[in-house]
Amino acid sequence: MLDPHFKAMLEAEAAQQPADAPPLTALPLEMLRGFYVQTRQAQNLSTSPAQVSSRDLAISGAAGDIGARLYTPPGVERPSALLVYFHGGGWVIGNLETHDAHCRRLALHSKAQVLAVDYRLAPEHPFPAGHDDAVAAVRWAFAHAAELGVDPARIGVGGDSAGGNLAACVSLDLRGDPVCKLRLQLLLYPATGPRTRTPSRESREGPVLSRAAMDLFEASLAAEAHPQGVRAWPAQAASHADLPPAIIVTAGFDPLEDEGRDYAALITAAGGQARHVSYPSLVHDFYIMGDVSPAVPEAARETGEAVCAALA
Repeated sequence: MLDPHFKAMLEAEAAQQPADAPPLTALPLEMLRGFYVQTRQAQNLSTSPAQVSSRDLAISGAAGDIGARLYTPPGVERPSALLVYFHGGGWVIGNLETHDAHCRRLALHSKAQVLAVDYRLAPEHPFPAGHDDAVAAVRWAFAHAAELGVDPARIGVGGDSAGGNLAACVSLDLRGDPVCKLRLQLLLYPATGPRTRTPSRESREGPVLSRAAMDLFEASLAAEAHPQGVRAWPAQAASHADLPPAIIVTAGFDPLEDEGRDYAALITAAGGQARHVSYPSLVHDFYIMGDVSPAVPEAARETGEAVCAALA
């Protein structure tokens, strides 16, 4: 059954929505981005760990400097583990602010530093801009591990939704790299294929993530129009062997549920390690809605502790 706190939130939102209101996907892009920032920040006011410190950085992207934010939990060991993190939002919306509380929770419970990356967004920067920024950010982290106080043997990547897609793609792109040897890929309800006709995509219209939103995001990314577009879809890789160990989390009320589960199976079938964790009563995007339900901080704690163990 749907978590009762999320059920109440969705019912309240539906009651406040005028009958003739246009869908969110019909809003001008900047308005949609602003709405997402405002909503997700408001849903994390009381559960954001203030004891985690942060500082903003400029790091090397694929075509120039991009923004990033380094989160450091209290009492962290030096050199520490590091999780390079990519926010969700369909490659189109979302930024460092929408995922600030989530990254603080990850840092606190993983006892690792977290480097959140403000990669370029579509449609202004279609594929492969964001994917190339993600690879460049990980290379930057390895190159600057000493000044970050990071152990280069304990670096992983992570992300949620579209960010989970980026983390999976980086793991594929850097497979076999002699310098950037990733220890972990943390994939939170990841998107792994273009318009994948899984049962969960076919049967679920939301909540939170609608078919119209998925179509908008994938069209904006425009990977299928690019000669190397297959690189954007981890499930379509020719091989899933020799990848870093994966922790893959899915939500039961999420159109992407089957994609995450199936991607874990692909890695396992190729001889790799993939732990699939399911939260059957939760919805897409739940990690960045910490104030909605007590199930979210608890899931964040469990995920952070799994990351801690994986990067130990």
